[in-house]
Amino acid sequence: MARFLRNKPWLLSLLKPSPSSPPSRSFLSEPHLSTFDSNLLRILRSEIACLADYRPPHPPVSSFKSFAVEDHPGEQWIRLRSKHGADDIKVDATMFDGAAPVPEAPLFKKVEAYEKGLRLHISLVVEVSRGEESDSVLEFICSAWPDSLVVQKVFPLRRKGMAVTPYMGRDFRELEEGLRKSVQEYLEERGVDDELAEFLHEYMLNKDKAELLRWLMIVESYVQRG
Repeated sequence: MARFLRNKPWLLSLLKPSPSSPPSRSFLSEPHLSTFDSNLLRILRSEIACLADYRPPHPPVSSFKSFAVEDHPGEQWIRLRSKHGADDIKVDATMFDGAAPVPEAPLFKKVEAYEKGLRLHISLVVEVSRGEESDSVLEFICSAWPDSLVVQKVFPLRRKGMAVTPYMGRDFRELEEGLRKSVQEYLEERGVDDELAEFLHEYMLNKDKAELLRWLMIVESYVQRG
């Protein structure tokens, strides 16, 4: 595993423990470890080796189309920024926060659904404004599925002074078809579309691996400390 990490400096940097975490030390130089801690350390190292050597995360990308991707190790969300003419677009996306249940359907359809795996869900908050100094902001609450992006709510907001009270009425999907289509086209012109949803799912799958590997290495350092 050490050879693998030396050849992947980006991964070593990504998985570097936080300043508050104790430095990792050699297990062989820690004879004071209890049998329980020794066994736990062996299991942790086995998991780390499996993830790092056989199912390693890929180097994280820094952009997608017109969006710049902002990610920080240890955070459970990422931010994307883009511009469309005079508009500034900011997208905050969570890591996976849910999954769609298997729909009521004939047995063969359920089997197909299970074979494809869970349809994982990502929550998005999309803000569109006219520059950082703009007072008015349009905010969209969206759901990103593996192959589609669905708008849930639309809020007009203000950055300065009293915020506009969001409309908490009907679900966006219950509005008139023409209005829904106009909003979808507005977002698609700014790159917030099904392709972005697909990218986010691929990105979060990779981030999930990296965060798990980083967490295991931090736990290992604490156990090794004894």
